Amino acid sequence: MRRHELPSRPDSFRASKMIKTTARAYSTGRSQLKGIISQQIEEIKAAGTFKNERVITTPQSSSIGVAGGKRVVNFCANNYLGLSSHPAIREAAKAAIDTHGNGLSSVRFICGTQDIHKQLEATIARFHKKEDTILYPSCFDANAGLFETILTEEDAVISDALNHASIIDGIRLCKAKRFRYKNCDMADLEERLKEADAAGARIKLIATDGVFSMDGSVAPLDKICDLADKYGAITFIDECHATGFFGKNGRGTPEYFGVEDRIDIINSTLGKGISGAAGGYTTSSKEVVTLLRQRARPYLFSNTIPPAVVGAALKSFELVDTEGPTLREQLRANTKLFRSRMAEAGFSLKGVDHPIVPVMLGDAKLATEMADEMLSRGIYVIGFSFPVVPKGQARIRVQLSAIHTTEQVNAAVDAFVEIANKKKAKL
Repeated sequence: MRRHELPSRPDSFRASKMIKTTARAYSTGRSQLKGIISQQIEEIKAAGTFKNERVITTPQSSSIGVAGGKRVVNFCANNYLGLSSHPAIREAAKAAIDTHGNGLSSVRFICGTQDIHKQLEATIARFHKKEDTILYPSCFDANAGLFETILTEEDAVISDALNHASIIDGIRLCKAKRFRYKNCDMADLEERLKEADAAGARIKLIATDGVFSMDGSVAPLDKICDLADKYGAITFIDECHATGFFGKNGRGTPEYFGVEDRIDIINSTLGKGISGAAGGYTTSSKEVVTLLRQRARPYLFSNTIPPAVVGAALKSFELVDTEGPTLREQLRANTKLFRSRMAEAGFSLKGVDHPIVPVMLGDAKLATEMADEMLSRGIYVIGFSFPVVPKGQARIRVQLSAIHTTEQVNAAVDAFVEIANKKKAKL
């Protein structure tokens, strides 16, 4: 036997060792967990709220291919300006890979910051008329990182009751006193501000969605800013369903209400009106952004945004200004046509002026069944029910895009009317 060489083991020994290490793939508690979860899944199915993922086989657009080879008209994407598959954006993404690689294999503060990341952050800050911007993998991460970083137990956050789940989860992570006001109810907001004052809050932060994604309603930012000034509060908005397409120049709800200089902190996404891919950000004062770079956990412990996403986003912000005026005009026309025809047909709709158009049906099973039948007629929409929306408020959320044709919009309305009549739905 050579020096340092171990004695050989018989094949039977090696086989027994292999069996011992591979026989069990799960823990002993697996059966209990499986039983509990299986029961929950069956309850979801029985309630008619089980969510099946439909498989798309083409790039995102107004007309898409789904599994089985069928083509349908898509009315449920956040592709408001139709930029998700824009040729210039696709080329910009490819070019960024060629010049800056596929990824950085690092978080930002170690070796994950490239020149294009700083360029995109500066572009976003100029777009929103702020001092600085910090990028995140998603806006969910931006919301998760904000509140616990800038607020302490000495502070208070006053949050709209219908804020997005990511805002709610972000607030839960912080130690600030929490107050909730009724959706877009300014009298109730003022009462909560008074309570925050009475509790001795140092910083009072009002948190709201700019546009509420399930309702298509717009927060009254002008009135919110008036109350913020009256009570010495600061303002935060989530602009995911407004950036790039809402407001005259696509600057979102602050532009829509003429309060761009009165909003302190804006979180938004690169994955909806802007490029349609991924990524989120916080844009604010230099001090807020600097502190987030030092302490925001989703930023510190997440890989940097890939170069392709950054390159696509840079091109998207350019297109928002060059092609945006025409696209926004078409989006407004499509929204007006759909809303007016559906209202004339007797459907109950939520929201005003926004391309998110919730068609209120109430019953969860009806919403799911109608959405399935719409798909069979070539119209892709999704039914939403509890827990995404409150119980008894099930709906089909329709989202218009600038690249929908008039014929496609009319076809969607016709299908809604025919199916509702067939099911004798109470509208």
